[in-house]
Amino acid sequence: YLKISKLALAFAIIHSKPRGKSCREYTEHLAKSVSEQDFGWKWKVEALEAEVLRLRQELLLNKICPRFCLENDASAETLLDQECINPMSYSSQLEDSGCDVSNDYAFDSLGVASDFHQSEHNVSTSKRWLERVPPLNLCSTSKGENVTAPVQFLQRLLEIRNLSEGGILQADFTKLENDSFTVCNSVSELLDGLTVFYNSPEFPVSNFLTEAVCVLINLLTDAKLSNHILKKCFKKLEEFKKNLIQIILRNSSINRFQALHAISHTLVLLGRNNILRNSLITLLLSEVRQFAEQLLQAYQIQAMYDITQFENIFPLCMILEQLLQNETEESNVSNSDYDGEEKNKFLKNLDQIILHLSDEFPLFSLYLWRVSVVLNSAQIQ
Repeated sequence: YLKISKLALAFAIIHSKPRGKSCREYTEHLAKSVSEQDFGWKWKVEALEAEVLRLRQELLLNKICPRFCLENDASAETLLDQECINPMSYSSQLEDSGCDVSNDYAFDSLGVASDFHQSEHNVSTSKRWLERVPPLNLCSTSKGENVTAPVQFLQRLLEIRNLSEGGILQADFTKLENDSFTVCNSVSELLDGLTVFYNSPEFPVSNFLTEAVCVLINLLTDAKLSNHILKKCFKKLEEFKKNLIQIILRNSSINRFQALHAISHTLVLLGRNNILRNSLITLLLSEVRQFAEQLLQAYQIQAMYDITQFENIFPLCMILEQLLQNETEESNVSNSDYDGEEKNKFLKNLDQIILHLSDEFPLFSLYLWRVSVVLNSAQIQ
């Protein structure tokens, strides 16, 4: 049947072929037309799926707390108009040289992100932002629009949670047990949208994206809500962290430093969750160790090494040191997942690696030593 169908299609193409075109050219033209139609249908399907998810989100919120949804919708249009007239402020413009970095993500001379110490302030600011029920910046960039819908839903979910804990609203969160699919799909959509943005960021970066990350962190920090998410979205979150790390390592654009610092900031915020922090530390230990071993091998045989990856490894070292310090300060080292095989691999030949690389690569050797100091101090504690 398949052979007969192919033969019939071939005859049909030959008979309908216009003059002046070969059969090959006409076949390629038909294939292109069909693929464009398929793309159109795919876009329609994605739009319909997004609409179905939005309706499921509204239905779930209505089940949990009908009163909140009515009150929130009443003022949403007015607030949205105000937001479009007065959009959120942007971070400073990206400099042409790529050497000047915005103070928003400035690192001090010791290699620890000074802005990372202000993460708690950002999260607390986000909590106040959530409580006052602001509109989302729907006037943001095209990539920002990819995260607007899921953030709006997750934001409202957190608002209901905060208001119900304060006794202001009565909410039934047992409804999440039967419809955790909607929450997990929203988180997955948010992670995909953030990944798209970080792969090719647009500058200046809207504060809306920072708020989107803060909403995700607050969601993962909430004991009741995070249980539903971590059960079904843990693999997705792991994939998201791996993607961010690879984006940092692979980025070779001249003006990449502001983008790398923004991604680093996001990774450190994700590391505030104990479960995500341990797995993130394991990933970072593995990446830094593998690069150190590759660099040593290239140095010993006088081979070329990846300069871009060498330049981009430093943000990973900074993130790793920051997360290890946070882990030590919180005295959770005894039950940390990173204390196993990956830590032993990292420390096994580290002294020899530092010894051989210290003359040619003093700064990288210093960073390796700093990480080893934090790891050993955690072990002593």
